[in-house]
Amino acid sequence: MTAYAEVIGDPIRQSKSPLIHTFWIGKLGLDADYRAEHVTAERLEAYLAERRNDPDWRGCNVTMPHKQTIMPLLDRLEPLARRVGAVNTVIKAQDGRLVGRNTDVAGFLEPLAERLAGQHYFRMARILGTGGAARAIISGLTQHGFTLVLAGRDPAKARSLLDELAPRAEHHAAALDHFAAPTDFAFDDREGCCDLVINASPLGMRGQPLLPFDWSHAPPGSIAYDIVTDPLDTPFLRDAQAAGHETIDGYAMLIGQAAAAFTHFFGAEPPREKDAELRERLLA
Repeated sequence: MTAYAEVIGDPIRQSKSPLIHTFWIGKLGLDADYRAEHVTAERLEAYLAERRNDPDWRGCNVTMPHKQTIMPLLDRLEPLARRVGAVNTVIKAQDGRLVGRNTDVAGFLEPLAERLAGQHYFRMARILGTGGAARAIISGLTQHGFTLVLAGRDPAKARSLLDELAPRAEHHAAALDHFAAPTDFAFDDREGCCDLVINASPLGMRGQPLLPFDWSHAPPGSIAYDIVTDPLDTPFLRDAQAAGHETIDGYAMLIGQAAAAFTHFFGAEPPREKDAELRERLLA
């Protein structure tokens, strides 16, 4: 018997999850496996029924387009997954029940942990995009006292998302194209502040249009965070560096969310001291 987990989605060939998890399995010498499984929307319910009865199956990561549609098919949702409104990890509990978790929030926050452990008198994040990734990012940042500006092609959708996920704070919705043109806005003193500019959209991904953002909209000392992983060095991040900002690339969230899932699947901590080697593998 070899314990295994997998990642499901439609399409699935582009997923880097098998490389990440098998890398860790190999480094730890575990008798385990991690696979990719193409699962269409029509087959999702049958897939879960089949795996529920497989004693070797430990669970699965869930990618698009199933992160929300899988929720009513599970036996239980952890509170964070329910609050985010998305599941990216399914665990088979010891009693056989299928439990939905969300590790995207932990993955997103991981590279910010040291900074967020400090004190700031003001925290603001400009989030660009209103898709599924934005749900996890909004949920994570509101836990840490951020005022949010959520920008999308449809500002009404952005407003609705804020009202759903962060209804008890004064956050702001904006049109994405508001940030495309330069501004001469004079920012106040940002010492003691924490400012983030986050691309939570697929814009800038290979085959997608570029993200229209002019860095005059970012306060001095802002951190640019792009969740896109292909390419890793996006025009968004290159422009941020040229403007003097610190950057965080998409592998940070990708590896962080995988690490949280790996522990649930295999009961072992992944060897994070090997992250540099793992990044080289991902880039190869």
